[in-house]
Amino acid sequence: MRKELKKDIIDSLTNSINEYKHVYITDIAELDAESTYALRKACFTKQVKLIQVKNTLLKLALEQAEGEYTELLDVLKGSSSIMLSDTGNAPAKVIKEIRAKQDKPILKAAYVEESIYIGDSELDNLVNIKSKEELLGDIVSLLQSPIKNVISSLESGKNTLSGIVKTLSEKE
Repeated sequence: MRKELKKDIIDSLTNSINEYKHVYITDIAELDAESTYALRKACFTKQVKLIQVKNTLLKLALEQAEGEYTELLDVLKGSSSIMLSDTGNAPAKVIKEIRAKQDKPILKAAYVEESIYIGDSELDNLVNIKSKEELLGDIVSLLQSPIKNVISSLESGKNTLSGIVKTLSEKE
């Protein structure tokens, strides 16, 4: 491969890594054509970008990228592909969904919500991570809950209160 082509590939990878907030490094080697198609289709529907890449080029791209990816460099052995997403748990859900039918893809490492996860044993933790937007939604709903209870109590009590006032006024 010519140097110019390698540089273009590294620059393209670096731009892709910088564009997305979350990076997963996986092993999808030995998947047959049908399984690879299913994986790519699942990635597309969940808005996850899947790129099969050489380790040396990925290493150079991670070193040039804006985030702190140095801990991910140790897992770049064997066949590697990267999954990029703006939602932290989307690639983990894709991996889990595909793994229900077969042994691969295997999670090597992930950079999610500014934290590093190493090894396939972290997959369940990554599936359960909530995104920033989901956490903000939970906080807003928790804050609204007491207000809704007060308003509901006042709304249900107004008929009772007006009935008591009416009964008292008619009694005299």
